[in-house]
Amino acid sequence: MKTITVLLSEDHTLVRQGLRLLLETASDIQVIGEAVDGHQSVRETKRLKPDVVIQDIGMPLLNGVEATRQISKAVPSAKVLILSAYSDDQQIDHAIEAGAAGYLTKETISDDLLEAIREVARGNTFFSPLVARRRGVSKQRMDGSVLCGAVRTKANKLTSRQTEVLQLIAEGYATKQIAGLLLLSIKTVEKHRQDLMNTLNIHCIATLTRYAVSNGVVEPNCTPICSENPSRTAVFELEHPLSKEMATA
Repeated sequence: MKTITVLLSEDHTLVRQGLRLLLETASDIQVIGEAVDGHQSVRETKRLKPDVVIQDIGMPLLNGVEATRQISKAVPSAKVLILSAYSDDQQIDHAIEAGAAGYLTKETISDDLLEAIREVARGNTFFSPLVARRRGVSKQRMDGSVLCGAVRTKANKLTSRQTEVLQLIAEGYATKQIAGLLLLSIKTVEKHRQDLMNTLNIHCIATLTRYAVSNGVVEPNCTPICSENPSRTAVFELEHPLSKEMATA
């Protein structure tokens, strides 16, 4: 039996360790890497090319949906299995549109995760029972071609880059920090910021943040990660892996 290689993308250490322990009980599944934010998830998928990416939806810096979108384009052979604490239609629709092959609610992980990994690795889709009922399908497993024809939702108003900028704004990052994280110039970030404000007709940060929460770009319990506090910014620059890469580039 072919071993299924898996990348674990989850920002909470205890949850990630628990997932690894669960997967290690299966002789046909091997964890080959881990990621703690959405950008790292995309980078590690490109580097390791796993069969399956277990992708938490509420990731910092780049949420799980946008990470899934980028992974699906860059490494189409990698099947993305979304993990989420939420089962609302909007989140599910966004995940499927982004290219996710499955969607599990965290409350059913212990029961469904191993089966879900095996199914998506075979080219099928897999939903938690509650999600399957919300999608109006009778079975948790479906042939992958069925899924594409079953989903009909309106396209996101924003480009992928604008969505990245929106998330970082909502997480409290300043323009200079966003430029560093995305490896863009400050002027380019300012243009993306102005374009997304014009597209949404929203011109204040508080309202942008509410929009980001209500549209699943960040989780409802999201609190600002960075502030204008210089000491916090200094810690960010020292600790964040992308900052280290930029410093040595």
